Amino acid sequence: MYLFRRGPARVTHRVTPAQAHQRTAGAARTDVAVGSAADAHAHAPADGARGDAVLLDVREQAEWNAGHAPGAVHAPLSRLLGGAALPVAAQDRPLVVICRSGHRSRQAVGLLTGRGAEAVDVEGGMIAWAAAGLPVLVDGGSPGRTA
Repeated sequence: MYLFRRGPARVTHRVTPAQAHQRTAGAARTDVAVGSAADAHAHAPADGARGDAVLLDVREQAEWNAGHAPGAVHAPLSRLLGGAALPVAAQDRPLVVICRSGHRSRQAVGLLTGRGAEAVDVEGGMIAWAAAGLPVLVDGGSPGRTA
């Protein structure tokens, strides 16, 4: 009987909310949801300047509507599991994946890295994001909440 699994270890890369905020500062477009990905390209900075990574929020629509991080791109995990493609704004970019508490984002990272994406998840999710004093907004820029 083996106490340890043989073969390559599955490495999960996690970042803190502060690290996520730093890695995604200046990302392509704020508040982009699945279905409006074409809008994301149209609203990208004219000079082509983009942040290092895209903050990908994999929470469901009601959670997103209650509040999300500025600059986040929305792609619910349920849609990704169903085979949906990433929004254009998140394609071919490093991804920092966030959910409410960190469980779904870990699952999404496994799925997305399996598809060939470079992805890490935010430890503690939006709960830790808000607790760290980082902004949570609703569409339009008003203060939001973590649902």
